[in-house]
Amino acid sequence: MTMLESLDWKTYEARVSGGGAVILLPIGAIEQHGPHMSMNPDILIPQAISERTADRLENALVAHPISYGYKSQIKSGGGNFFPGTTCINGKTLIDMIRDVIVAYAHHGNRKFVLVNGHYENSMFIVEGIDLAVSSLRNEGIDVEIMLLSYWDFVLPETIETVFPDGFTGWDVEHGGVLETSLMLYLHPELVNMDKVVDHDPASFPPYDVFPPDKSWVQESGTLSSALNASSEKGKLLMDVCVSGISKSISERFID
Repeated sequence: MTMLESLDWKTYEARVSGGGAVILLPIGAIEQHGPHMSMNPDILIPQAISERTADRLENALVAHPISYGYKSQIKSGGGNFFPGTTCINGKTLIDMIRDVIVAYAHHGNRKFVLVNGHYENSMFIVEGIDLAVSSLRNEGIDVEIMLLSYWDFVLPETIETVFPDGFTGWDVEHGGVLETSLMLYLHPELVNMDKVVDHDPASFPPYDVFPPDKSWVQESGTLSSALNASSEKGKLLMDVCVSGISKSISERFID
């Protein structure tokens, strides 16, 4: 059992006593991922990675995911104007990250791994972490926090296998082969490959405009084609991410 919320409070207290447990916190978003897939890959993927990583560690618990993320951006998520994409302000995310870390630290936890699944969240998570660390330090509580985005653990040789025709970068993988393959492996019931819109990877100018220009994005909402996605590729991606993340956590917190 690795899910923190599934424990009774006395068992949880015993598990985290002394600050030896590692708390993994998945952070995602509700965001459209094209007509072929559900709107929760940014939650389900980091949650699954966190759970499988926790199973490899001696004393790790997975906290309930933070499910709402920062506003989808044109050049990484298609934009914040698609029905279903449900975003929060940066300040709200910052405050939520800070408050959750502080709360878990007050339970006695001292080691945290934040597993991000939504590109746009990154710097707001950093700010929340910084505020939490400062607040806790003022109380005489020292914590150590790792922040990672799971796609950064995909090895070059894995990229060559998953993208044999060439890799155009993580920023335009929104709703593409990466996320669709992982969802086919983890939750095939939430993917319908018959609805995939096949198109070239998005190409953007080297600047942003506000308000966002909808014409920059395909009507499908995806930034690259998921046509070559497969469950086999999803398993390969999952295995390499879990392996790399587990190794990094062990080196930082356990070994």
